[in-house]
Amino acid sequence: MTRRFLFVLSSSRNDGNTELLARRAAEQLPTGVEQEWISLAEHPLPDFVDLRRDSDHVRPPEGSVAARLLDATLAATDVVIASPLYWYSVSAHAKRYLDHWSGWLRTPGLDFKATMANRTLWGVTALAHEEFEVADPLVGTLRNSAAYMGMRFGGVLLGNGSRRGDVLHDAAALTRAKTFFAQEAPLARFPYEAEAA
Repeated sequence: MTRRFLFVLSSSRNDGNTELLARRAAEQLPTGVEQEWISLAEHPLPDFVDLRRDSDHVRPPEGSVAARLLDATLAATDVVIASPLYWYSVSAHAKRYLDHWSGWLRTPGLDFKATMANRTLWGVTALAHEEFEVADPLVGTLRNSAAYMGMRFGGVLLGNGSRRGDVLHDAAALTRAKTFFAQEAPLARFPYEAEAA
Protein backbone atom coordinates (compact mmCIF):
# COMPACT_ATOMS: atom_id res chain seq x y z
CA MET A 1 0.00 0.00 0.00
CA THR A 2 1.41 3.39 -1.01
CA ARG A 3 1.96 5.57 2.04
CA ARG A 4 -0.53 8.36 2.45
CA PHE A 5 -0.24 10.85 5.29
CA LEU A 6 -3.21 12.67 6.76
CA PHE A 7 -2.19 15.74 8.76
CA VAL A 8 -4.98 16.75 11.14
CA LEU A 9 -4.20 20.34 12.08
CA SER A 10 -5.79 20.83 15.48
CA SER A 11 -4.73 24.31 16.54
CA SER A 12 -7.17 27.16 16.96
CA ARG A 13 -4.96 29.28 14.68
CA ASN A 14 -3.36 28.77 11.27
CA ASP A 15 0.40 28.75 10.75
CA GLY A 16 1.08 28.28 14.44
CA ASN A 17 4.19 26.64 15.84
CA THR A 18 2.73 23.14 15.73
CA GLU A 19 1.78 23.44 12.07
CA LEU A 20 5.18 24.93 11.20
CA LEU A 21 6.94 22.01 12.88
CA ALA A 22 4.67 19.48 11.17
CA ARG A 23 5.37 21.03 7.79
CA ARG A 24 9.13 20.90 8.41
CA ALA A 25 8.85 17.20 9.20
CA ALA A 26 6.62 16.59 6.16
CA GLU A 27 9.21 18.21 3.88
CA GLN A 28 11.41 15.20 4.56
CA LEU A 29 8.90 12.64 3.29
CA PRO A 30 10.00 10.90 0.10
CA THR A 31 8.66 12.06 -3.24
CA GLY A 32 5.52 10.12 -4.09
CA VAL A 33 4.21 9.93 -0.53
CA GLU A 34 0.75 11.48 -0.64
CA GLN A 35 -0.15 14.17 1.88
CA GLU A 36 -3.53 15.57 2.84
CA TRP A 37 -3.79 18.48 5.25
CA ILE A 38 -7.08 19.25 7.00
CA SER A 39 -7.42 22.17 9.41
CA LEU A 40 -10.05 21.52 12.05
CA ALA A 41 -10.23 25.26 12.75
CA GLU A 42 -11.28 25.86 9.14
CA HIS A 43 -13.45 22.73 8.98
CA PRO A 44 -14.73 22.21 12.53
CA LEU A 45 -16.31 18.92 13.41
CA PRO A 46 -19.71 18.98 15.07
CA ASP A 47 -19.84 18.04 18.72
CA PHE A 48 -19.66 14.30 19.17
CA VAL A 49 -22.87 12.67 20.35
CA ASP A 50 -22.50 9.26 21.97
CA LEU A 51 -25.12 7.06 20.30
CA ARG A 52 -23.97 3.68 21.57
CA ARG A 53 -27.47 2.87 22.77
CA ASP A 54 -29.25 4.47 19.84
CA SER A 55 -30.23 2.07 17.06
CA ASP A 56 -30.31 4.93 14.54
CA HIS A 57 -26.53 5.42 14.70
CA VAL A 58 -25.33 5.49 11.10
CA ARG A 59 -22.46 7.05 9.18
CA PRO A 60 -22.71 10.85 8.86
CA PRO A 61 -24.25 12.02 5.57
CA GLU A 62 -21.88 12.36 2.62
CA GLY A 63 -20.55 15.86 2.16
CA SER A 64 -20.43 16.66 5.87
CA VAL A 65 -17.17 17.60 7.54
CA ALA A 66 -17.29 14.41 9.60
CA ALA A 67 -17.78 12.27 6.50
CA ARG A 68 -14.88 14.00 4.71
CA LEU A 69 -12.60 13.50 7.68
CA LEU A 70 -13.72 9.89 8.04
CA ASP A 71 -12.93 9.19 4.40
CA ALA A 72 -9.54 10.88 4.71
CA THR A 73 -8.78 8.89 7.86
CA LEU A 74 -9.71 5.59 6.24
CA ALA A 75 -7.57 6.41 3.19
CA ALA A 76 -4.47 7.22 5.28
CA THR A 77 -1.69 4.82 6.12
CA ASP A 78 -0.35 7.42 8.56
CA VAL A 79 -2.43 9.82 10.65
CA VAL A 80 -0.60 12.79 12.15
CA ILE A 81 -2.39 14.70 14.88
CA ALA A 82 -0.75 18.11 14.97
CA SER A 83 -2.00 19.62 18.21
CA PRO A 84 -0.47 22.29 20.40
CA LEU A 85 -0.24 21.43 24.07
CA TYR A 86 -3.36 22.94 25.64
CA TRP A 87 -3.70 22.41 29.38
CA TYR A 88 -1.20 19.55 29.19
CA SER A 89 -3.10 17.51 26.61
CA VAL A 90 -4.45 17.69 23.06
CA SER A 91 -6.53 20.63 21.90
CA ALA A 92 -10.33 20.58 21.92
CA HIS A 93 -10.27 20.17 18.12
CA ALA A 94 -8.05 17.08 18.38
CA LYS A 95 -10.10 15.63 21.22
CA ARG A 96 -13.32 16.06 19.21
CA TYR A 97 -11.68 14.26 16.27
CA LEU A 98 -10.71 11.34 18.52
CA ASP A 99 -14.20 11.35 20.04
CA HIS A 100 -15.59 10.83 16.54
CA TRP A 101 -13.46 7.70 16.31
CA SER A 102 -15.75 6.30 19.03
CA GLY A 103 -18.72 6.80 16.75
CA TRP A 104 -16.93 5.39 13.72
CA LEU A 105 -16.05 2.29 15.75
CA ARG A 106 -19.76 1.61 16.11
CA THR A 107 -20.92 2.53 12.61
CA PRO A 108 -22.43 -0.62 11.08
CA GLY A 109 -20.45 -2.05 8.18
CA LEU A 110 -17.53 0.36 8.57
CA ASP A 111 -15.02 -1.94 10.34
CA PHE A 112 -13.14 1.16 11.44
CA LYS A 113 -10.92 -0.59 13.99
CA ALA A 114 -9.97 -3.43 11.65
CA THR A 115 -9.23 -0.96 8.85
CA MET A 116 -6.98 1.21 11.03
CA ALA A 117 -5.08 -1.73 12.59
CA ASN A 118 -1.36 -1.69 11.76
CA ARG A 119 -1.54 1.82 10.36
CA THR A 120 0.52 4.47 12.14
CA LEU A 121 -0.50 7.29 14.46
CA TRP A 122 1.94 10.17 14.95
CA GLY A 123 1.82 13.38 16.95
CA VAL A 124 3.39 16.80 16.52
CA THR A 125 3.10 19.44 19.20
CA ALA A 126 4.57 22.75 20.23
CA LEU A 127 4.57 23.79 23.84
CA ALA A 128 5.67 26.84 25.78
CA HIS A 129 7.55 24.83 28.42
CA GLU A 130 11.22 23.91 28.33
CA GLU A 131 10.39 20.71 30.25
CA PHE A 132 8.90 18.31 27.74
CA GLU A 133 7.64 16.03 30.54
CA VAL A 134 4.59 18.30 30.85
CA ALA A 135 3.45 16.86 27.50
CA ASP A 136 3.27 13.32 28.91
CA PRO A 137 -0.57 13.39 29.13
CA LEU A 138 -0.77 14.34 25.43
CA VAL A 139 1.69 11.59 24.48
CA GLY A 140 -0.28 9.11 26.61
CA THR A 141 -3.56 10.07 24.94
CA LEU A 142 -2.16 9.38 21.48
CA ARG A 143 -0.19 6.26 22.45
CA ASN A 144 -3.16 4.70 24.25
CA SER A 145 -5.51 5.59 21.38
CA ALA A 146 -3.14 3.84 18.98
CA ALA A 147 -2.88 0.83 21.33
CA TYR A 148 -6.64 0.48 21.56
CA MET A 149 -6.95 0.59 17.78
CA GLY A 150 -4.12 -1.89 17.18
CA MET A 151 -2.14 0.82 15.41
CA ARG A 152 1.54 1.55 15.33
CA PHE A 153 2.69 4.62 17.25
CA GLY A 154 5.45 6.76 15.82
CA GLY A 155 5.72 8.98 18.87
CA VAL A 156 5.33 12.72 19.23
CA LEU A 157 7.63 15.33 17.74
CA LEU A 158 7.96 18.04 20.38
CA GLY A 159 9.09 21.61 19.83
CA ASN A 160 9.27 24.73 21.93
CA GLY A 161 7.37 27.86 20.99
CA SER A 162 4.83 30.33 22.27
CA ARG A 163 4.77 33.30 19.90
CA ARG A 164 4.12 32.53 16.24
CA GLY A 165 7.30 31.27 14.58
CA ASP A 166 9.20 30.58 17.81
CA VAL A 167 9.57 26.88 16.97
CA LEU A 168 11.70 27.79 13.96
CA HIS A 169 14.37 28.85 16.47
CA ASP A 170 14.28 25.48 18.24
CA ALA A 171 17.29 23.88 16.55
CA ALA A 172 16.86 20.55 18.36
CA ALA A 173 13.23 20.22 17.23
CA LEU A 174 14.13 21.07 13.63
CA THR A 175 16.87 18.44 13.71
CA ARG A 176 14.42 15.81 15.04
CA ALA A 177 11.93 16.83 12.34
CA LYS A 178 14.39 15.80 9.62
CA THR A 179 14.16 12.12 10.54
CA PHE A 180 10.91 11.94 12.53
CA PHE A 181 8.78 10.19 9.91
CA ALA A 182 11.68 7.96 8.82
CA GLN A 183 11.78 6.06 12.11
CA GLU A 184 10.28 2.60 12.49
CA ALA A 185 6.97 2.80 14.34
CA PRO A 186 6.28 -0.18 16.63
CA LEU A 187 2.84 -1.48 17.46
CA ALA A 188 1.49 0.62 20.30
CA ARG A 189 1.01 -0.98 23.68
CA PHE A 190 -0.62 0.26 26.84
CA PRO A 191 2.00 1.15 29.48
CA TYR A 192 1.03 -1.74 31.76
CA GLU A 193 1.45 -4.17 28.84
CA ALA A 194 4.95 -2.85 28.20
CA GLU A 195 5.83 -3.29 31.89
CA ALA A 196 4.55 -6.88 31.87
CA ALA A 197 6.50 -7.80 28.72
